[in-house]
Amino acid sequence: MTTLILGDFVFQDFEVPEEISFGGSQRLAIKKMVGGVRDIQALGADPKPIAWSGIFMPTEDGQSALDRARLLEAMRDAGLPVALELDEIYKLVYIRDFDPDLRFGRIPYRIALEVLKDLAAPVSDDTAPDADDLINGDLDAANGLADSIGDSGLSGLMANVTSAVGQVRSFVGASLSTIASVLQPINAAVRSVSSLIATTDSVLASVGVPAGVLPSVPLAGNIARFTAQLNATAMQLPLVQLQGVLGRMSTNLAQINSSGRSITVGGGNLFDIASKEYGDATGWTQIAQANNITDPELPGITTLIIPPYSSGAGGGVLSA
Repeated sequence: MTTLILGDFVFQDFEVPEEISFGGSQRLAIKKMVGGVRDIQALGADPKPIAWSGIFMPTEDGQSALDRARLLEAMRDAGLPVALELDEIYKLVYIRDFDPDLRFGRIPYRIALEVLKDLAAPVSDDTAPDADDLINGDLDAANGLADSIGDSGLSGLMANVTSAVGQVRSFVGASLSTIASVLQPINAAVRSVSSLIATTDSVLASVGVPAGVLPSVPLAGNIARFTAQLNATAMQLPLVQLQGVLGRMSTNLAQINSSGRSITVGGGNLFDIASKEYGDATGWTQIAQANNITDPELPGITTLIIPPYSSGAGGGVLSA
């Protein structure tokens, strides 16, 4: 029989539907530019609401159908995320809609859940990139785009970014001053890219006739106009892509060692979580102290506070 649990509510018998659909779509940012050029960026999974219907009946332990319905109604009214367990599917959800119909001896119902997070993914993934991987990967991509653009001023600014990143031993748990030393040249490069995009858009917007060729303009002038428009078209896409990469670098840097945050995990242990969050398994003691727990093994679905990383704090030994 299908296991269906929402929070601490276990669905039984006719309360469990014959089928529950789940899935979703991939959110895409699609930019359509001059000349039919398209830039498509994947923004991540967008799960659709999980919905089903069933019938509440009196239970063997003495609960009436109305008692059962009121438990879910209270859960909906609380407006808090709850864990959904559907066989081997684990998700953190909000109850968006709960519609019971009061009838004699039984209560048909409909329920719809909005997915906040998929908890079925493994807690630790050895291939998951850390802060250093993310920053250095984006830096390589940004330098490649800058080379294809071929603007000397922009290349010089990207050289400053490369130098600043190279002076940081590790971004995991880096201090605010270290982050600021890298953000400064990145912001300068972003301003340069924005200026180049504005110039490129201006050139393309000035096209009044096909290819910008005007019969009344001398041949040399038409050639110069056509060349400028051709160069602007070629530069437009890499400039937009470079702007996105630099913006992502700034966002990732701003999140490093920021204020504490919360995560919800489906079991596992604090060693793996500290290794993933901090790049240092001994940092499990910092997570344990922030959550007032002593056992690194986590029993089932757990919400944890992840405090800012402090290098060397605890040394992997939890003090009393």
